[in-house]
Amino acid sequence: MLLAMENVHKSFGTGAAAVPVLRGVSLVLEAGRTMALTGESGSGKSTLLHLAAGLETADSGRIAFDGAELAALDDPARARLRREGVGLVFQQFNLIPSLDVDANIAFQARLSGRHDPAFAALMSRRLGLEGLGARYPEELSGGQQQRVAIGRALAARPRLVLADEPTGNLDEVTGDQVLDLMLELVAETGAALLMVTHSPRLAARLGARLHLRSGVAG
Repeated sequence: MLLAMENVHKSFGTGAAAVPVLRGVSLVLEAGRTMALTGESGSGKSTLLHLAAGLETADSGRIAFDGAELAALDDPARARLRREGVGLVFQQFNLIPSLDVDANIAFQARLSGRHDPAFAALMSRRLGLEGLGARYPEELSGGQQQRVAIGRALAARPRLVLADEPTGNLDEVTGDQVLDLMLELVAETGAALLMVTHSPRLAARLGARLHLRSGVAG
Protein backbone atom coordinates (compact mmCIF):
# COMPACT_ATOMS: atom_id res chain seq x y z
CA MET A 1 0.00 0.00 0.00
CA LEU A 2 1.21 3.49 -0.82
CA LEU A 3 -0.77 5.52 1.74
CA ALA A 4 -2.21 4.14 4.95
CA MET A 5 -4.05 6.05 7.66
CA GLU A 6 -5.26 4.18 10.73
CA ASN A 7 -7.54 5.59 13.45
CA VAL A 8 -6.28 9.14 12.88
CA HIS A 9 -7.41 11.90 15.23
CA LYS A 10 -6.71 15.61 14.83
CA SER A 11 -7.89 18.61 16.83
CA PHE A 12 -7.00 22.29 16.68
CA GLY A 13 -6.58 24.33 19.85
CA THR A 14 -5.73 23.10 23.31
CA GLY A 15 -7.52 22.07 26.46
CA ALA A 16 -11.20 22.95 26.71
CA ALA A 17 -10.89 25.08 23.56
CA ALA A 18 -9.74 22.14 21.41
CA VAL A 19 -11.93 21.55 18.36
CA PRO A 20 -11.85 17.98 17.00
CA VAL A 21 -11.58 17.89 13.21
CA LEU A 22 -10.85 14.22 12.50
CA ARG A 23 -12.14 11.46 14.76
CA GLY A 24 -10.64 8.06 14.08
CA VAL A 25 -10.37 8.15 10.29
CA SER A 26 -8.77 5.22 8.45
CA LEU A 27 -8.04 4.63 4.77
CA VAL A 28 -5.78 2.60 2.51
CA LEU A 29 -4.73 3.74 -0.96
CA GLU A 30 -2.63 1.46 -3.14
CA ALA A 31 -0.36 2.52 -5.99
CA GLY A 32 -2.30 3.00 -9.20
CA ARG A 33 -5.59 3.51 -7.33
CA THR A 34 -7.80 6.57 -7.02
CA MET A 35 -10.06 7.74 -4.21
CA ALA A 36 -12.54 10.60 -3.92
CA LEU A 37 -12.78 12.36 -0.56
CA THR A 38 -16.21 13.90 -0.07
CA GLY A 39 -18.15 15.63 2.69
CA GLU A 40 -19.62 18.95 3.73
CA SER A 41 -17.45 22.02 4.29
CA GLY A 42 -15.71 21.72 7.64
CA SER A 43 -15.88 17.92 7.71
CA GLY A 44 -12.08 17.58 7.79
CA LYS A 45 -11.25 16.85 4.13
CA SER A 46 -8.49 19.43 3.71
CA THR A 47 -7.02 18.54 7.11
CA LEU A 48 -6.84 14.92 6.04
CA LEU A 49 -4.89 15.91 2.91
CA HIS A 50 -2.51 18.05 4.99
CA LEU A 51 -1.87 15.08 7.29
CA ALA A 52 -1.27 12.74 4.34
CA ALA A 53 1.29 15.20 2.96
CA GLY A 54 3.05 15.59 6.30
CA LEU A 55 2.12 19.27 6.47
CA GLU A 56 0.31 18.65 9.77
CA THR A 57 0.90 16.02 12.44
CA ALA A 58 -1.85 13.83 13.83
CA ASP A 59 -2.73 13.88 17.52
CA SER A 60 -2.94 10.08 17.46
CA GLY A 61 -3.20 7.22 15.02
CA ARG A 62 -0.88 6.00 12.30
CA ILE A 63 -0.02 7.54 8.92
CA ALA A 64 2.44 5.82 6.57
CA PHE A 65 3.62 6.69 3.07
CA ASP A 66 5.23 3.84 1.15
CA GLY A 67 5.98 2.12 4.44
CA ALA A 68 7.53 5.16 6.14
CA GLU A 69 5.79 6.23 9.34
CA LEU A 70 5.33 10.01 9.09
CA ALA A 71 5.42 10.43 12.87
CA ALA A 72 8.96 9.00 12.89
CA LEU A 73 10.26 11.55 10.38
CA ASP A 74 11.67 14.95 11.29
CA ASP A 75 10.71 18.08 9.36
CA PRO A 76 13.53 17.83 6.76
CA ALA A 77 12.66 14.19 6.08
CA ARG A 78 8.97 14.98 5.62
CA ALA A 79 9.90 17.86 3.29
CA ARG A 80 12.08 15.48 1.27
CA LEU A 81 9.22 12.98 1.07
CA ARG A 82 6.89 15.66 -0.30
CA ARG A 83 9.51 16.92 -2.73
CA GLU A 84 10.35 13.51 -4.13
CA GLY A 85 7.10 11.57 -3.93
CA VAL A 86 4.03 13.76 -3.54
CA GLY A 87 2.25 16.13 -5.92
CA LEU A 88 0.12 18.72 -4.13
CA VAL A 89 -2.75 20.65 -5.69
CA PHE A 90 -4.47 22.95 -3.22
CA GLN A 91 -7.16 25.56 -3.72
CA GLN A 92 -4.79 28.46 -2.95
CA PHE A 93 -2.67 27.64 -6.07
CA ASN A 94 0.56 28.71 -4.24
CA LEU A 95 2.26 29.71 -7.49
CA ILE A 96 5.55 31.60 -7.23
CA PRO A 97 4.83 35.20 -8.33
CA SER A 98 8.38 35.84 -9.59
CA LEU A 99 8.33 32.82 -11.94
CA ASP A 100 6.54 32.61 -15.27
CA VAL A 101 4.18 29.77 -16.19
CA ASP A 102 6.86 27.51 -17.66
CA ALA A 103 9.11 27.96 -14.62
CA ASN A 104 6.25 27.36 -12.19
CA ILE A 105 5.34 24.12 -13.95
CA ALA A 106 8.96 22.97 -13.90
CA PHE A 107 9.58 24.01 -10.28
CA GLN A 108 8.57 20.82 -8.43
CA ALA A 109 10.18 18.55 -11.02
CA ARG A 110 13.46 20.47 -10.75
CA LEU A 111 13.42 20.17 -6.94
CA SER A 112 12.88 16.43 -7.19
CA GLY A 113 15.56 16.00 -9.86
CA ARG A 114 13.03 14.72 -12.41
CA HIS A 115 12.62 17.70 -14.72
CA ASP A 116 11.80 16.57 -18.26
CA PRO A 117 11.28 19.60 -20.56
CA ALA A 118 9.38 17.55 -23.13
CA PHE A 119 7.01 16.14 -20.49
CA ALA A 120 6.49 19.60 -18.95
CA ALA A 121 5.65 20.98 -22.41
CA LEU A 122 3.17 18.13 -22.87
CA MET A 123 1.52 19.01 -19.56
CA SER A 124 1.18 22.64 -20.70
CA ARG A 125 -0.46 21.61 -23.97
CA ARG A 126 -2.81 19.12 -22.34
CA LEU A 127 -3.86 21.74 -19.79
CA GLY A 128 -4.57 24.39 -22.42
CA LEU A 129 -1.64 26.58 -21.35
CA GLU A 130 0.20 26.62 -24.66
CA GLY A 131 1.27 30.17 -25.53
CA LEU A 132 1.09 31.31 -21.89
CA GLY A 133 4.54 30.11 -20.83
CA ALA A 134 6.07 33.58 -20.53
CA ARG A 135 3.22 35.03 -18.47
CA TYR A 136 3.35 35.50 -14.70
CA PRO A 137 0.67 34.37 -12.24
CA GLU A 138 -0.76 37.88 -11.82
CA GLU A 139 -1.46 37.93 -15.56
CA LEU A 140 -3.58 34.78 -15.42
CA SER A 141 -7.21 34.11 -14.56
CA GLY A 142 -8.06 31.98 -11.55
CA GLY A 143 -8.79 29.01 -13.79
CA GLN A 144 -5.48 29.38 -15.60
CA GLN A 145 -3.61 29.58 -12.30
CA GLN A 146 -5.33 26.40 -11.16
CA ARG A 147 -4.21 24.61 -14.32
CA VAL A 148 -0.62 25.78 -13.77
CA ALA A 149 -0.76 24.40 -10.22
CA ILE A 150 -2.01 21.07 -11.55
CA GLY A 151 0.71 21.03 -14.20
CA ARG A 152 3.37 21.71 -11.57
CA ALA A 153 2.18 18.74 -9.50
CA LEU A 154 1.96 16.33 -12.43
CA ALA A 155 5.18 17.37 -14.20
CA ALA A 156 7.22 15.84 -11.37
CA ARG A 157 5.58 12.43 -11.97
CA PRO A 158 4.79 11.96 -8.25
CA ARG A 159 3.90 8.62 -6.70
CA LEU A 160 0.99 10.19 -4.82
CA VAL A 161 -1.19 13.09 -5.99
CA LEU A 162 -3.14 14.93 -3.28
CA ALA A 163 -5.66 17.31 -4.83
CA ASP A 164 -8.09 19.62 -3.03
CA GLU A 165 -10.93 20.52 -5.42
CA PRO A 166 -8.53 20.64 -8.39
CA THR A 167 -11.34 21.47 -10.82
CA GLY A 168 -13.17 23.91 -8.53
CA ASN A 169 -12.10 27.00 -10.50
CA LEU A 170 -12.70 25.46 -13.92
CA ASP A 171 -15.78 25.18 -16.09
CA GLU A 172 -17.30 21.72 -16.41
CA VAL A 173 -15.76 20.86 -19.78
CA THR A 174 -12.25 21.98 -18.78
CA GLY A 175 -12.65 20.31 -15.39
CA ASP A 176 -13.48 17.01 -17.07
CA GLN A 177 -10.43 17.35 -19.33
CA VAL A 178 -8.18 18.05 -16.34
CA LEU A 179 -9.53 15.05 -14.45
CA ASP A 180 -9.00 12.93 -17.58
CA LEU A 181 -5.35 14.01 -17.58
CA MET A 182 -4.88 13.25 -13.89
CA LEU A 183 -6.45 9.81 -14.25
CA GLU A 184 -4.32 9.07 -17.32
CA LEU A 185 -1.14 9.98 -15.44
CA VAL A 186 -2.10 7.74 -12.54
CA ALA A 187 -2.73 4.87 -14.96
CA GLU A 188 0.50 5.47 -16.89
CA THR A 189 2.86 5.93 -13.94
CA GLY A 190 1.28 3.77 -11.26
CA ALA A 191 0.77 6.78 -8.99
CA ALA A 192 -2.17 7.09 -6.62
CA LEU A 193 -4.68 9.93 -6.45
CA LEU A 194 -6.59 11.18 -3.40
CA MET A 195 -8.91 13.97 -4.49
CA VAL A 196 -11.30 16.17 -2.54
CA THR A 197 -14.41 17.02 -4.52
CA HIS A 198 -17.92 18.27 -3.84
CA SER A 199 -19.13 16.85 -7.16
CA PRO A 200 -20.85 13.43 -6.96
CA ARG A 201 -20.39 13.18 -10.74
CA LEU A 202 -16.60 13.57 -10.51
CA ALA A 203 -16.38 11.40 -7.39
CA ALA A 204 -18.10 8.59 -9.30
CA ARG A 205 -15.23 8.55 -11.81
CA LEU A 206 -12.69 7.57 -9.16
CA GLY A 207 -12.14 4.02 -8.02
CA ALA A 208 -13.18 4.44 -4.38
CA ARG A 209 -14.89 7.02 -2.20
CA LEU A 210 -14.47 8.05 1.43
CA HIS A 211 -17.16 10.34 2.85
CA LEU A 212 -16.47 12.44 5.94
CA ARG A 213 -19.18 13.71 8.22
CA SER A 214 -18.06 15.86 11.18
CA GLY A 215 -14.61 14.29 11.04
CA VAL A 216 -15.87 10.70 10.93
CA ALA A 217 -15.62 8.42 7.91
CA GLY A 218 -18.93 6.96 6.87
